Amino acid sequence: MIYYLALMQVILGLVAIVLIWQTWGYFKRMWIWKKVQHMPLPQGYEEALQKIPHYQALPEDLKEKLRPRMLFFIETKEFIGVKTEVTDEMRAVIAFYACLMVVNIPDECYDELVTILIYPYEVIAKEIRDNGGIYSEERLLLEGQSIADTVVIAWRDAKKQAYHLYPHNVVVHELAHVLDFEDGLPDGVPPLQRSLHHRWTRVLHRRYKELKERAQKGRNWGEYKLLGAYAATNEAEFFAVASELFFQKPLTLKRHFPELYGILQQFYGLDTAEIFKNIKE
Repeated sequence: MIYYLALMQVILGLVAIVLIWQTWGYFKRMWIWKKVQHMPLPQGYEEALQKIPHYQALPEDLKEKLRPRMLFFIETKEFIGVKTEVTDEMRAVIAFYACLMVVNIPDECYDELVTILIYPYEVIAKEIRDNGGIYSEERLLLEGQSIADTVVIAWRDAKKQAYHLYPHNVVVHELAHVLDFEDGLPDGVPPLQRSLHHRWTRVLHRRYKELKERAQKGRNWGEYKLLGAYAATNEAEFFAVASELFFQKPLTLKRHFPELYGILQQFYGLDTAEIFKNIKE
């Protein structure tokens, strides 16, 4: 009996510690959010943002809406440089795209994301492949990766893609994975309004299935060449690649896949084809 009472006291004590920690974290975040509301962007951030065509194309009201979100993101995430020094330019570019993606999604602040690891160049990763019981080790060059509460970004690629608007954007890609995983499953379905869920799964699944069929045959790509073979890896990668195109090549995505563009527009709350219509794709 005494043993069970002692065990119950330990459990209640641990629960109390967790609740206190969560409460402290909540109020700390609220204090940071209140603090950044009227803070200007540091000069180093402004200088980096002025080099980004996407930022230059934004209307002033959207820039102002982004400002506190970017500052909050930078204050609440740990930026760690691996074989490189973290700069204001790195923080500004990564925070800009991360926050642009969720600027119109209520209460979305990437709460589960803790750390952003920044490498100067692509990351070499090892992968074990099973080919009918024959295992082989492959080395892959990665521009980025999302693992649990950590995102890995190769700065050379992130910088190039931000300033010159390549079809790919590693920050958008990896942060799309973070959004996707918020419901616990990397399945290409981020937390959605109930009214959007059925249409989302229908459109993405159909387009993913059609892309995968073309990728397996290696021919008859047609408009699916825009999405590419990597998007056929799984539905999580399909969502991440589609999100890249939604921000990097919205006019092209809307022209070839209007229904896919439409549900991404509804999810992100942005009409990127209209906002970025004067940017050459």
